[in-house]
Amino acid sequence: MFSGPGGLALGANKANVQKNGVKYQIAHAWAADYDRDSCETCRRNIAPKHPDSIVCQDVKNLDIESLGYIDAFAYGFPCNDFSVVGEQKGFDGDFGPLYTYGLKVINRYKPKFFVAENVSGLASANDGNAFETILQDLASSGNGYEVTAHRYRAEEYGIPQTRHRIIIVGIDKSFGLHFKVPAPTHLGKYVSVREALENPRIPFNAHNHEFKRQSPKVVERLKMILPGENVWNANLPSHLKLNVKSARMSQIYRRLHPDKPSYTITASGGGGTHGYHYAEPRALTNRERARIQTFIQRY
Repeated sequence: MFSGPGGLALGANKANVQKNGVKYQIAHAWAADYDRDSCETCRRNIAPKHPDSIVCQDVKNLDIESLGYIDAFAYGFPCNDFSVVGEQKGFDGDFGPLYTYGLKVINRYKPKFFVAENVSGLASANDGNAFETILQDLASSGNGYEVTAHRYRAEEYGIPQTRHRIIIVGIDKSFGLHFKVPAPTHLGKYVSVREALENPRIPFNAHNHEFKRQSPKVVERLKMILPGENVWNANLPSHLKLNVKSARMSQIYRRLHPDKPSYTITASGGGGTHGYHYAEPRALTNRERARIQTFIQRY
């Protein structure tokens, strides 16, 4: 649920475990999202042989009864009202309460386990009360779940991006199991954005690798912003500075540092938040952003 273009589904499909000579894997059953482009991407990459299994519909109008039986459930419920970048309205916003639709799925199908994901700001929204409520609701849903929540730093697990997210894993209590948070694999040996984008290099004619047209002023500004700097801390002449007195997001015209993981790639893109190349005065292409997100090349 809230599948987006299928990142969680791709990870689930690639996951497997061997036990007593038998290989166990997760198979796609259905996915739901309301954004048409995301649904088409998910169909193409996750369920090309079963396109009808991707339901493109507003979750508020979704017929949960018709979705079908599942053993496992994954949902990255909308982060808009929990992100520290926004107003952190939490349950008082339009998006915060949408996590309850995942509860409806869990209560209806009682999967053996679930994985829920959201921004780290979830822990502080509504003075921390939203997070506690969500954990309690998830633990008491279905047949009851043993719930483990942890704030993961993606760069500590080999992701070339400082993406910090809370992931909640719930296992049906009848199994008597507790999820053990995996130890970081890349402490002190992070994957740099240069390694991600240049090893191997992205073919010039790769899909979704079109360069965004930049205005001459933006190009001039980017040329004067060093790798790792943004529009606020770079040494810019007055005509290239931004006249902004409100909140100053660090991502605004921030260029990647080639020897460090990328900062968090966001879905917004406007207002100088596209993500900017370390060696060229331009915004990242969608293919470069996908590479930093660790999507496979054909996705």
